[in-house]
Amino acid sequence: MKKLLATGALLGMLSGCSTTPPTIGEQAPTLHDENAEAAYRALLDKYSGQQQIYDGFDTRLFAGVTLQSMAFREARVKRQAAFQVLPPPKVEQLLSEERTEAGQVHEFFLGVHVNDYRYLDFDFKKTIWRMALVTPAGEVTPVRIRRLGRADLEMRAYYPYTSVFWVGYEVQFPTVMSTGQLVIPPGTEQVTFRLASSLGQAEMKVAAQ
Repeated sequence: MKKLLATGALLGMLSGCSTTPPTIGEQAPTLHDENAEAAYRALLDKYSGQQQIYDGFDTRLFAGVTLQSMAFREARVKRQAAFQVLPPPKVEQLLSEERTEAGQVHEFFLGVHVNDYRYLDFDFKKTIWRMALVTPAGEVTPVRIRRLGRADLEMRAYYPYTSVFWVGYEVQFPTVMSTGQLVIPPGTEQVTFRLASSLGQAEMKVAAQ
């Protein structure tokens, strides 16, 4: 009898574990055009990765990243244009800015959810976290990390895997290694965004092309 009770308790604990943080608040905004919404979500999935860090049954961190490839940048701008009803000249201006930035850095959106806010120090000079972009050419560390703030409905409209209590960051990596080799060589299919500390590590793989 005691064995059955212990087994039941363990199953109860396991069923209570979740691979995503609880969804709280309003749903992320979506486009009225269902086909356009589905196309955006498919592209988002292609260039995004998610992973969790646990300590036993306790959640340390939920993380998601999205590579700002040129294909995704274009989709994001078109999504913004649909939400804000932007005129064509403004859309072209935004796309031009995105093309310029895409040629200068490899940028990721990073969204994180932590249960202990002492560990939310990703943009601090002495952060406990080490971030790296790992590719067939090797690995590079960020040249810039900028905190974007709490995940409000505006942020979640573009990165719906985030939710209330998540925080967004902009993480930029160089495009060229110290040897002069391209960080993401032509033909690379996947790259890895590595997030590591004494609490654990998460490796999120995303499409590179």
